[in-house]
Amino acid sequence: MASTPSKDYKRLEREQKKREKRMAREEAKAEKLRAAKEAEEKAAEEARIAAEEAELEELERATRPDGD
Repeated sequence: MASTPSKDYKRLEREQKKREKRMAREEAKAEKLRAAKEAEEKAAEEARIAAEEAELEELERATRPDGD
């Protein structure tokens, strides 16, 4: 005689699938937050570099003789 899985087993299986889906969602959310933070840091670094370059250009203009 063939036996079928108990309802308890099926319930546990459903709950496990739900846990796995929830973990996957949480991991995706965390990855999205990490990517956003990295993009923000990169933009801030690029802005800082651009400001430094602009400041250097201004200093070079100020120290250049007017005879250009």
